[in-house]
Amino acid sequence: MSTLLPAADRARSSRLRDALLAAAFTADGLLDLLGAPAYAALARSETVPALRATRGDGPLETLVRLFLLQMPAPYGRAAAALPVDDCLAGGWLVRDGDAVRATVDVRPYGGPDGQDWWIVSDLGCAVGGAGGIAGGGTGPSGVDRAQLVLGVGGASTTLAGITVRTPVASALDLGTGSGIQALHATQHATRVTATDLNPRALHIARLTLELSGVAEADLREGSLFEPVANDTFDLIVSNPPFVISPGARLTYRDGGMGGDDLCRTLVQQSADRLNDGGYCQLLANWQHVEGEDWRERLSSWVPRGCDAWIVQREVQDVAQYAELWLRDAGDHRADPAEYAARYDAWLEEFEARRTKGIGFGWITLRKSGADRPSVVAEEWPHPVEQPLGPAVRAHFDRQDFLRAHDDAALLASRFVLAGEVVQEQVGLPGAEDPEHVVLRQNRGMRRATKVDTVGAGFAGVCDGSLTAGRILDAIAQLVGEDPVLLRDRTPEAIRMLVEQGFLTPAGE
Repeated sequence: MSTLLPAADRARSSRLRDALLAAAFTADGLLDLLGAPAYAALARSETVPALRATRGDGPLETLVRLFLLQMPAPYGRAAAALPVDDCLAGGWLVRDGDAVRATVDVRPYGGPDGQDWWIVSDLGCAVGGAGGIAGGGTGPSGVDRAQLVLGVGGASTTLAGITVRTPVASALDLGTGSGIQALHATQHATRVTATDLNPRALHIARLTLELSGVAEADLREGSLFEPVANDTFDLIVSNPPFVISPGARLTYRDGGMGGDDLCRTLVQQSADRLNDGGYCQLLANWQHVEGEDWRERLSSWVPRGCDAWIVQREVQDVAQYAELWLRDAGDHRADPAEYAARYDAWLEEFEARRTKGIGFGWITLRKSGADRPSVVAEEWPHPVEQPLGPAVRAHFDRQDFLRAHDDAALLASRFVLAGEVVQEQVGLPGAEDPEHVVLRQNRGMRRATKVDTVGAGFAGVCDGSLTAGRILDAIAQLVGEDPVLLRDRTPEAIRMLVEQGFLTPAGE
């Protein structure tokens, strides 16, 4: 099978895009054709339901079989679905006797505002691709597996969802892969730069951008920040090769540095590449080292002059982690002795580094220049509402507010209860008073926090019309408490409700 990629050609990509749209080869079109069960199965790399749903001879069925299921299509059926000779000339298809085959995986992807986009990747390397990433020295397309370019996975969509999407002059997608983060950035950044150590990835990212019909990006080859010299950006996003492994076998996942040094280096060097007020957002894995608090360890990475929000979404023990990535590499299909040796090498590496577990999550930095930077490191394994980008920006806005307001200024401020916050009371049936009161968010991070009756009453009254101090005075009168004492002890609770997003400063 050919290892050549389609040629980058905007005119030819435009003609192919027109054909894909005409056949409804879009995210919505796929769902309509396959139905929800087959669509979900395809995302799990199970192709049988999709094969059954595409037994017809219509253009959409043909395109699904060609580009998603990577099956040959008779020349005549392909010609009815797309400009087949043009695609053969451009390298999107190759001849296979009387049939044609796709040279790359092309996956429909819905943009944030309903755009129809397509993500290009190596055959069998998109989530839901036909073959998965096979073991051995080459992938399904005959490419050296170390150079394979993956399509859209859960990590990609998570990063896209948490990214702050305010309009900016410049954005950097570091380690672009198939180009999905750069694709999103073209919608709100005047200038987009995308880098990757793998030249094959840069070519595929260009195909993704061209086929999706968005503005060009400045594509540069190299590691970490080396390709951008002294350039600075308003936004940096990265889904780096963060896997903590005993070697650098696969470019798309193994960073080539020991332990979590690659993610640490990226975080520490980001401040020099950010403009004032700029954000750096990345996904990362980090070690849980024996005798160290992971929160303190990661907080020490944060460069001077930057606020940070570090969220740990999951923790795996070292055995689970090794098994996950050995399966990712297809090693479980290798010789049992070879598999055991590689498994042992992973455990040996973790033991040498005193690693007891691996955390996964996201890190957001903002270059604030503050003398007293806000660094929050927390564990939050619970469901969140994507896209989370607006909530991420709001988090840092609230940190600015809290930093600028001492207790007196806080009590002189007005607050509004955030949208879709509900109150839950827990206690024995028939009891006069609840054992505790919980405020719960139904948006964003979907947090829940216990409050006392004063806190619940305070939050419920906040509509922006009265200052916090006036509300506390009224509550003190209702409960028969000294208003001075209530004003003294309540600011800490108010700060917690603001920091966690239950209360928003009025006018913010």
